[in-house]
Amino acid sequence: MELPVVVGVDGSDASLTAVDWAADEAVRHGRPLRVVHASLWERYEGVEPDPAADRPAEQLLAETIAAAAAERAGQRAPGLAVTADVAATDAATALLDAAQEAVLLVVADRGRGAVAGLLLGSVSLLVAARAHCPVVVVRGDRQALDGEHGRVLLGIGDHDVDSPAVRFAFRAAAVRDAELDAVRTWRRPLHEPADHPLLAGAPGTYHAQRAGELLDEALAAAVRDRPGVRLRRSTPEGTARRTMTAWSAAADLLVLGARRRGGVFGREFGGVVHRALHHAVCPVAVVPQRRPATAEAPEEPEEEP
Repeated sequence: MELPVVVGVDGSDASLTAVDWAADEAVRHGRPLRVVHASLWERYEGVEPDPAADRPAEQLLAETIAAAAAERAGQRAPGLAVTADVAATDAATALLDAAQEAVLLVVADRGRGAVAGLLLGSVSLLVAARAHCPVVVVRGDRQALDGEHGRVLLGIGDHDVDSPAVRFAFRAAAVRDAELDAVRTWRRPLHEPADHPLLAGAPGTYHAQRAGELLDEALAAAVRDRPGVRLRRSTPEGTARRTMTAWSAAADLLVLGARRRGGVFGREFGGVVHRALHHAVCPVAVVPQRRPATAEAPEEPEEEP
């Protein structure tokens, strides 16, 4: 069974922008598109659906939102296989359930229920934190949404050696024929011994070289598998959270790996991902890090979008 790209819709302008982005992405990867809309009209009405009776207005509205989004996707990408579903549950549950059988989950940065002043909707934040497949939060300016920069930005962390995020970014660059800018930031310690034997020469040279080595190690396997991807390696000095957000202004997609922490809602992942989801100027892909394989639970191969 070919897993689809899934996009969540609620009828808002932001969710329709997400539909456009998801349709384009499904075409790039040769995947079907599944549109999902969540509606709790049955629960609120307190009745069971009666096929013989006229359908309630809330049901008609839910079906119209899903069908209109699917029609929009079909018009944007003629020939794309598109299906639409209405889930009788809340939005977060519907999308997390759909993510169980999806190669990619696409959501808007905010929906109809977003509170004014919030930078990211709670549903988008929740599914990005808990979905089992990669999640793209669609945000940013028109240039990024239309892919005019020709650049995918990848943030490399401490656990990204041949990680799902690295492989995802290489695939994203390949299907777009875009440059992949892989970034590993570094910072000098506040209290660095001046006479350390490894720190001879210009200040920061050792740390920059070490960042470059870690970057090369993280990318080595993907470079061998996809030698045709145009790759740029960057090792700027500074904090990762500020660097990735600032550099997103010149990218069509920012890709970050996420090691889920659990616990308090909104703090399931680290500061880099959290800041990017709230402030990036392009769509953000949050790719779950795989769990270490064990004898009891061997790691399964990842399916490519």
